[in-house]
Amino acid sequence: MSGTTAFWYASRATGIVALLLLTAVLVLGILVNRQGRLPGLPAFAVTSLHRNLSLLAVAFITVHVLTAVLDTYVSIPVTAGVIPFTSGYERFWLGLGAISFDLMLAMIVTSLLRGRLNRTLWRAVHLLAYLSWPVALAHSIGSSRDLQHGWMLGLGIACALVVAGAITWRLASAARQVPRAARVATALTQHLSAAGSHQARERISR
Repeated sequence: MSGTTAFWYASRATGIVALLLLTAVLVLGILVNRQGRLPGLPAFAVTSLHRNLSLLAVAFITVHVLTAVLDTYVSIPVTAGVIPFTSGYERFWLGLGAISFDLMLAMIVTSLLRGRLNRTLWRAVHLLAYLSWPVALAHSIGSSRDLQHGWMLGLGIACALVVAGAITWRLASAARQVPRAARVATALTQHLSAAGSHQARERISR
């Protein structure tokens, strides 16, 4: 590795690490239950882990963008890192990277300001931010020939399989909750019906 290729290698390396971190953030968000917990971890630990991984991902993405801009092999304006489709080089694929970065920033900012924001607004932005992962994956594969073959392509496929597995587990878990919810609703209906019948009998006896 020479001085002329150092930024190229740094950009590729930080991009790969950022993709792995984004995958971890997404999987963690999918697996968290309604109480904000994971098996064996309290809610505050899950929240801290999710936030710290997100911040770390943003840090690596920032370095990824800066090293890509400093690489003299191609000319990429620094604004292309946050303003989509403004780069003359690989306009579409780099534009996807900017969109992913912006979505991550929106998630971080709204999470830090969660106590001051409307819950519906916070949740809408947070759910929208999950799109940053598939957009980032498309950006990685489209803009880097390294991820189009070999072990790096395998790494991208592995990330996709992990996310698919997490989604499958979450959907299966939600499906198992449906009969339980139905039983609760049935029991509540029977209880209210019994209570109504009891009150009716009392009125008749009077």
